Amino acid sequence: MSLQKIKRGSLVESAIEDLRQAVEQRVWGVGERLPNEATLAENLGVSRNTVREAVRVLVHVGILETRQGDGTYVRAMLDAGEVFRRIERTELRDQLEVRMMLEAEAARLAAQHRRDQDLTDMKSALDRRAAAGDDIDARIQHDEQFHRAIVAASRNQALIELYTYFSSSISKTIHQTEKDVSLPEPTHADHEHLLEAIRFRDAEAAHDVARALLKPSLDALEGK
Repeated sequence: MSLQKIKRGSLVESAIEDLRQAVEQRVWGVGERLPNEATLAENLGVSRNTVREAVRVLVHVGILETRQGDGTYVRAMLDAGEVFRRIERTELRDQLEVRMMLEAEAARLAAQHRRDQDLTDMKSALDRRAAAGDDIDARIQHDEQFHRAIVAASRNQALIELYTYFSSSISKTIHQTEKDVSLPEPTHADHEHLLEAIRFRDAEAAHDVARALLKPSLDALEGK
């Protein structure tokens, strides 16, 4: 087995990380049973209580599952919360590229599937964004509402869930692009152009305009 004895730091946290990495590296596959507590404790160089607590945490996040009287099994390869934390640590440029892909495809689908109420929601958010003026926090809030309305109009539940999952990172990019004077800020007219493309069901134009909103910021980051 490729587990290494823990030498320093919080024993429980280190055990959690070692077990998580072992699962990600497919030391045990999904549906496979882990060795018993005594074997894991020996391989990690910690007590059985430490192993028990680490397993409890990984069961809670959905990576492992315990079966009464049968042992502990791998339930999933990745911890969604840990994946999210890793995304949060990535570069702004990387996050903007992902946001561009999600929002451009959402805009394309929204142009195809939007309903009148969707247009009303988008227009209302955009009007409030404009009315916010120099209140940056309010403008960011309404900007997020505008983009969420577009994603909702896509009628693609998988995309909606994915965008919602990434919403914190997406919010972070909006804050940084709005507050960093070195990053070009999309104008109200740019947003209106996107709304009009969706209104007239021009899917390709909506896709291209959504990409164009973020392209100047990406170009600026490339030049840094």
